[in-house]
Amino acid sequence: MLTIGWAKTSITPERAVMLQGQMHVRISRGVENPLLATALAVESGGEGALFVSCDLAFIPEALMAAVRERLAALLPGFDGMRLMLMATHTHTGPVFTDAFYTAPEGADIMLPDAVFAFLVARLADAAAAAWHARAPGAIARGYGHAVVGHNRRASYLDGTARMYGQTHTPNFSHLEGSADPGVNLLYTFDAGGTLTGVVANLSCPSQETENDYTLSADFWHEVRVELASRLGEDVYLLPQCAPAGDQSPHLLLHQKEDAYMLARRGLTRRQEIGRRIAVAVEDVYHAVKDDAVRDAPLRHHVEALTLPGRTITEADYRYALAELETVLDQDPKTSWAQHRLRNMIAEYEAGGQKPPFTLELHAVRLGDIAFATSPFELYLDYALRIQARSPAEQTFLSQISCGWGYYLPTEKAVAKHYGGLAADNFVGPDGGQLLVERTLAALAALWESAAPAPGSSA
Repeated sequence: MLTIGWAKTSITPERAVMLQGQMHVRISRGVENPLLATALAVESGGEGALFVSCDLAFIPEALMAAVRERLAALLPGFDGMRLMLMATHTHTGPVFTDAFYTAPEGADIMLPDAVFAFLVARLADAAAAAWHARAPGAIARGYGHAVVGHNRRASYLDGTARMYGQTHTPNFSHLEGSADPGVNLLYTFDAGGTLTGVVANLSCPSQETENDYTLSADFWHEVRVELASRLGEDVYLLPQCAPAGDQSPHLLLHQKEDAYMLARRGLTRRQEIGRRIAVAVEDVYHAVKDDAVRDAPLRHHVEALTLPGRTITEADYRYALAELETVLDQDPKTSWAQHRLRNMIAEYEAGGQKPPFTLELHAVRLGDIAFATSPFELYLDYALRIQARSPAEQTFLSQISCGWGYYLPTEKAVAKHYGGLAADNFVGPDGGQLLVERTLAALAALWESAAPAPGSSA
């Protein structure tokens, strides 16, 4: 029998904070809309999974460990490795680690360690509440479309590429990669058949207004507002950011046409994105709601996967030296921009090889559906490789989950501007393909009811 539980909580800091996501320090100037953590607990046949989606920029390993430690006290006997934290990748959420920015002297703000403790308590409490709320229910899967993410890397006739590069230049050739308008959807129902929640999975970070100075869930707030009006205020929404390291809601092409239509509709771009996603969710809901199943096999596989670190070339090194001088000239206090370059310079001088990167890989089977996680800002092509060969009828992939691994670019993006540079990667394309193959092997084992490969645990 399938049991399902939902919970949500605010993770909006009560004081001003530094905002995570840009190269410079930003201090929040209020709250535009609430940041939420939404938890979904699923159990079947004695196996369980806990998904917690957070309006945060990333999920470091330290946050995973601390939430699991607190959860152990709240849910004695629960295996904390069944917990998956995933970020929507908003750039208007709080800073909660000291790894990126230095707080301005004298700033009256909630410092990162205090924000971290606040998040740990809220996330663990929400996860426990969802687990305690489990009751018999049903699920239905569906697939829709909403144009939200676009490739954000412009390629030029001289072979170069640039994130958010100009396209109105004679040297513009094409966008470096593809985009995916697909929306994977999972609907949950209570024992009486009433809709209780939706998992919405799409390839785009929540960064339409990423440079703002207010706390915000970005476009997922507008999605929540739209869905509350269409499906009811009591319906939960768990957003998942599918692999989107080279994706963004920002337009590099067709900007004038888009602005014209926004004006005709009287909507902001975030409202338009919210409308598109909500339309897809509602449309698919009416098509699949009568196909809900009350019994679905659940298997949850977790393993530690080690990938080779990226090699740093002499060209990478010379780039970093030159770029560091530029950064220092522009803003000597820009801590993150310096940090990434200084790290790479030191790594090259120490041998030119980044250390192996060990990640936590989750693969879940729920009936005909597969879920799989990765900690990277994973370029879309890797997701397409996994989904094309997945044994599941539908495959939900979630990036920036259960850890953080920075960008993982494709072969064509390597050494071409931000996101494809060694300064921005722990792992290169060779490791990316190993991630694809190991994810597929883990999913295949779940479908074959076979034991996982040696060195892993189920």
